[in-house]
Amino acid sequence: MTVPRTDAGRGKPAPPGGGLIPFPAVDEVSRHCLSADEPESVHLEVHLPGRLDPARLRDAFGQALLAHPRVLVREVPGRGHRRSYAWELTGEPDGDPVDFAGRGPGALARARARALADCPPLTVSPPMRLDVVEAVGGTAVPEPPAEAGRAGGGTGTVLLLTAHHTALDAPSALRVLATTAERYSGTPARPIPGRIRPDRPDPAPGGSGGTGRALRTRPVRVAPDARPAPVRARAAGNGMLQADLPVPRRAAPAGSVPPWTVNDQLLAAAALTVGRWNASRGRPPGPVRITMPVDDRPRGTEMPMGNGTRLVEVAMTAEDPRDTDLLLGERPDPAAVARLLRTTARRTRDLKATRGSPWGAGAGLLTVPLLPVGIRGVLTRGARRAAAPWTSTVLVTNLGRVPYGLDFGDGGRATAVWFSAPARMPRGLSVAAASTGGRLHVTLRWSRALLGDAAGADLAGLFREALSAVSLAPPPHSAPAAPALSPDLAPARSDGPARSDGPARPDGPARPDGPQTEPDATAGAVDGAVDGEADARAPAARDRARSPGGPHPRDTPRPDTAPGAAHPTRDHRERPS
Repeated sequence: MTVPRTDAGRGKPAPPGGGLIPFPAVDEVSRHCLSADEPESVHLEVHLPGRLDPARLRDAFGQALLAHPRVLVREVPGRGHRRSYAWELTGEPDGDPVDFAGRGPGALARARARALADCPPLTVSPPMRLDVVEAVGGTAVPEPPAEAGRAGGGTGTVLLLTAHHTALDAPSALRVLATTAERYSGTPARPIPGRIRPDRPDPAPGGSGGTGRALRTRPVRVAPDARPAPVRARAAGNGMLQADLPVPRRAAPAGSVPPWTVNDQLLAAAALTVGRWNASRGRPPGPVRITMPVDDRPRGTEMPMGNGTRLVEVAMTAEDPRDTDLLLGERPDPAAVARLLRTTARRTRDLKATRGSPWGAGAGLLTVPLLPVGIRGVLTRGARRAAAPWTSTVLVTNLGRVPYGLDFGDGGRATAVWFSAPARMPRGLSVAAASTGGRLHVTLRWSRALLGDAAGADLAGLFREALSAVSLAPPPHSAPAAPALSPDLAPARSDGPARSDGPARPDGPARPDGPQTEPDATAGAVDGAVDGEADARAPAARDRARSPGGPHPRDTPRPDTAPGAAHPTRDHRERPS
């Protein structure tokens, strides 16, 4: 079979075993809504303590691509009158997807900027690229001190994988890197435990968790920064800030499991962050809705590649409206935070137990191949503009504890895994988290049409405070914890490096600090939550509530927004890209 090609492969016959795969609904909607101003890129970073052999790495990555042939696809070219888009399986890469980005303090910053601004084309197989950045003298990749038997002390490598989100999601990209590590080190793949989903015999709510009142009300938007509206409208691209934090504590009564997951704590922290951010800018409080990807796929070598997550919306509203002032005060009331966490845990368990289409019935209707793709694209973009006021407030995606060893042999095991999801308007903000070596690696990514880099750094400081507040929430039937900020979660100051733990254990990434662990924050394990008993201390706590939008510490360092400005050693910890 011979298929006309674009620049990537014009006139080349399809490789042996090649075939066509019609775009799933998620891929087609993403393809219709692509914009050059806000690239639809997924950025994934794996930090290693040692250096890698370039030839071995290139060969291992090529073998990983062959082991996952669904990644080796490119879009079949065609005109707008065709009935559907299609992926073509190529069987081999169209070119070399590995790029050695060089060394030096600016190499990692440039690779990150490229990941946010330059999406791999859909016309080239595979629609991803791997940038390899080496650290020399500790100038680009600060790592924990060297331990016996492993590399360290100024050498390190960052593998930065950028994928087009129309074709692949973050779990697929991470699975490709895990296979690359297995091929590079020569170690066989170890069994990966499956996800746990709670059984729910009665029908679960479809589409969104929460009360009907919250679902009928438009969600609040993240308030833009103080830049003039015309300046924001002309801004293009995304900003990004990464933080290395301890896994938040999950308190539980003696002899019981924690009533909420780390994923629930991230959702609550994101809701508190948006509420306090908007209150500090004079915006009235309102319902916050969070889009949360749920991944039901196996994570072993048999994992289906592509966009395999389904998106659900969680209404982050307190069941008692009087809790709003308690949550948005200068220091969120621990009892009110605990009530929000219990409500959130119940809603997320319901949503994770529900099976449905990734984007709901609306996306399926828009992608029915009755009309040409050109007309369907116009309808999809129009529907997206019409639905903008009801778009969720923020996207929170959590990979949980990374289930792969990511052992690159002489290059060492991964000490950190960061990733980020697109942050396109009208939502304009995404929060992504993964846990490795007992640390929580969080990435905030924002549209520059919404926030500048300085405002993004302030928002990240609020998120640290909010995550500290939810980690101090008391378990059911216990006294409330003191509302002081945890030292590890307080905004990092500019006079010292962010703390980082050692590498993962030999049998996989280390368990988080503390007695409670989070095997997979998106897995939705049954936690034995307490379903919203009234707290006897609530009236007195409400009387002591502070007004919303109180002063917030601003310890998060401001970025240097000058073009080409040099970034310090701690760039990947505390400064936007």
